[in-house]
Amino acid sequence: MKILVINCGSSSLKYQLIDMTDESVIAKGLCERIGIEGSKLTHQPAGKDKYVVEKDMPTHTVAIEMVMEALQDAEHGVIKSTDEIAAIGHRVLHAGTKYSESIVVNDDVKKVIRECFDLGPLHNPANLMGIEAAEAAMPGKPNVAVWDTGFGMAMPEKAYLYAIPHEYYEKYSIRRYGFHGTSHMFVSGEAIKFGGLDPKNAKVIVCHLGNGASVSASIGGKCVDTSMGLTPLEGLIMGTRSGDIDPAVVQFICNKEGKDVNEVLNILNKKSGVLGMSGGISSDFRDIEKAREEGNHLAAVALDAFVYRVAKYIGAYTAAMNGVDAIAFTAGVGENDKAGRKAICEYLGYLGVKIDDQANDVRGKNAVISAADSKVKVMLIPTNEELAIARETKRLVEA
Repeated sequence: MKILVINCGSSSLKYQLIDMTDESVIAKGLCERIGIEGSKLTHQPAGKDKYVVEKDMPTHTVAIEMVMEALQDAEHGVIKSTDEIAAIGHRVLHAGTKYSESIVVNDDVKKVIRECFDLGPLHNPANLMGIEAAEAAMPGKPNVAVWDTGFGMAMPEKAYLYAIPHEYYEKYSIRRYGFHGTSHMFVSGEAIKFGGLDPKNAKVIVCHLGNGASVSASIGGKCVDTSMGLTPLEGLIMGTRSGDIDPAVVQFICNKEGKDVNEVLNILNKKSGVLGMSGGISSDFRDIEKAREEGNHLAAVALDAFVYRVAKYIGAYTAAMNGVDAIAFTAGVGENDKAGRKAICEYLGYLGVKIDDQANDVRGKNAVISAADSKVKVMLIPTNEELAIARETKRLVEA
């Protein structure tokens, strides 16, 4: 059974074609900078050279069309037709409280995804585009939605309830959900295995750092807290999202700028984060780093603030669990930015964290990057949301 996994992010699209007989990856790829100048597709067939296509991708629909072309390309493709694909698994951000378990997509599922656009304005529209584009490209094939909120649903009430009148939770299910759940679930589990930790009691903090970013705390692989909330807007500073702010900022901007709440929330979701802090340089951390190297002060402040916020959350979650056994970095920035990892860990000396610079000079593979005498294991664990999604997809289509 071959399963195509499509993972649409706010400005990226990752995909893998996986042979589930042995969970081997037949091909994988990444569409980068969707909706941003300089977009490209990198297609990697197993055992073959990478195939790069530099082409504008204004939308996720265009990106998926390019993926299907790459998979069936005469020279670089791995399948002759889409008949070889049994099912398509999708990472879907939010379903409110309607769905918490993975499900085969039907009209009601798409309706719920659409109804939750306001809860996930950057991702839910992209997720739905991915599903509908896959349905158009491969009519009749089952599509499976794997919800990104699943991992966070394990949080206790003290972690997921907001300090607002309880009637709003009862009426509208307003609570903290947490996101990047498939990634946090996978990486926390892999960190326990790779680090040789106690599978039942290991206290693990996962830093999923990319254009979207979040931190989770788990004990024995079960989530006890995570930084995102009702929507992915809460928590860390991100590519275009503000992360934590005083809620009164919304009212203040509304009054000063003559904008309504929806307009300001759009600003907080799409025009803030390192993009806003840097004065509009970019939402891509690589562009911000380049600007810092060129002496741009606002770029430097944006990156310093990002590192500072991550370190604060690690400290908070260490307190929440009364200790920490391992800290794992993952996702685009977490897996590739050795300077960022070190800068974050420099705040953690009080925990006895020590980074081995030579070990930290690594990207894209499982590695312990802490020194031998570090009191907390620090690891790089590449996320594999695609494999986790493929397993769920296989389970449901075979049921």
